[in-house]
Amino acid sequence: MAEKLMKYADATKKYDVVFGLETHVELCTNTKLFCPAHIEFGGEPNTQLTPVSLGLPGSLPVVNKTAVDYAIKLGLALHCEIAEWSQFARKNYFYPDMPRDYQISQYDKPTNGNGYLDVELEDGTVFRVPIERAHIEDDAGKNTHVGGADGRIEGADHSLVDYNRAGVPLIEIVTKPIEGAGERAPEIAGAYMRAIRDIVRALGISHARMEQGNMRADVNVSLRPSTDAPYGTRSETKNVNSFRGIEKTIQYEIRRQAARLDEGKEILQETRHWDEATQTTAGGRVKSDADDYRYFPDPDLVMLHITKEHIAEIEAQMPEMPRERRNRLKAEWNLTDLQLRDILNADALDLIEDTVKAGASAAGARKWWLGELSREANAKGVSLEELPVTPADVAEVEKLIADGKLNDKLAKQTIAGVLAGEGTPDEVVAKHGYKIVEDTGAIESAVDAAFAANPDVVEKLKSGNMKPMGVIIGAVMKATRGQADAKAVTAIVRAKLK
Repeated sequence: MAEKLMKYADATKKYDVVFGLETHVELCTNTKLFCPAHIEFGGEPNTQLTPVSLGLPGSLPVVNKTAVDYAIKLGLALHCEIAEWSQFARKNYFYPDMPRDYQISQYDKPTNGNGYLDVELEDGTVFRVPIERAHIEDDAGKNTHVGGADGRIEGADHSLVDYNRAGVPLIEIVTKPIEGAGERAPEIAGAYMRAIRDIVRALGISHARMEQGNMRADVNVSLRPSTDAPYGTRSETKNVNSFRGIEKTIQYEIRRQAARLDEGKEILQETRHWDEATQTTAGGRVKSDADDYRYFPDPDLVMLHITKEHIAEIEAQMPEMPRERRNRLKAEWNLTDLQLRDILNADALDLIEDTVKAGASAAGARKWWLGELSREANAKGVSLEELPVTPADVAEVEKLIADGKLNDKLAKQTIAGVLAGEGTPDEVVAKHGYKIVEDTGAIESAVDAAFAANPDVVEKLKSGNMKPMGVIIGAVMKATRGQADAKAVTAIVRAKLK
């Protein structure tokens, strides 16, 4: 039975929205957090294992130093306080994909705490998201439910467990309760998640591909009658793995909870699940509090000692952060706010910058990635970076245009050849014999033929009506198989008209 919902605008006027995000970022280390098992996405199930990742008796964990350094990098990027001493703890609960029956995480002594992230919204508003902690933990394995609808456990006749992911290092970024967002809560959440994605990629610590589970979030939402009232009971929607899903989860939970509160019903403190197909959340289990997990220090792991000198070494290696980089490129490329937003929405900033580094102009690079190549990606249902064309290819095509060897039509045909797997732009051009016709005699003959075939158009042009000029130019381009230079054609047409 569908739950009753209040209109979103009414809900955000009547109730104060408080939300929080617990973002799980899978680190791209070569090996797992506590053992040397290799990590590779999409590998054969249950092949990336050691006795430690299987939780076998007598096996002992050894912490991955690279994972700790990655955590410090992220802590610095999030303006956190880096603890000199931090500690791993056992979080006890039964999950079939957690072979030890406990997770190794951090509880009261996390590596990173008390930070913040300023996120910029589309209208330029900057909203500060407070961060409680960014702690290190290992991931669980993966359950595959067989026989149910859409891979869900409901209706499944059996489940399969793949332990390859068990033990993969994670950083969980936990915000403090986020207040003051009001009706913009979904927008702020989406902007925050995109900012986290951009930061971890810039740091080189995670691929942050949500469709592969590299990054996902638990979404907490509660409502209260006013800003000075105590926090309301929260719901926690688990493992939402898309930006749009996170935004829609918050919208739905605000509407659902507002309707329940309006009818005098209670809000359960529970886990919920986002269903993309129905665009709704569904109840799961009653939410456990921290004491239910029976945290205690892991006796097999000593405390982490992070010196100020080590933090300084890592700080010296920190790259330019995404927000500063965007502002720099916006100025260098002379972009408007709208143009920069289009680039970011297309996830094309890296591709355009790499194309410029390969020799293209910023305007030329932007034209290709947001034009022809974006249309191709949309048609195939893939991201720009998944297309079989590189920034170097695009820069090479731009150079061929600048050198007068290709016009726009031939350039598009060249890019099409690259996308079809015919080789580099130079190889495609050589294969098809693409070149601009420079023989003015051949162009003049084509113009004469176009004049003869379109006498009414010629009369209009002679009378000063230049609107039908495209008819003549189009006929000439067709006669020359698109290889004539459009500027040269236009100049010859105008000369003959005089």
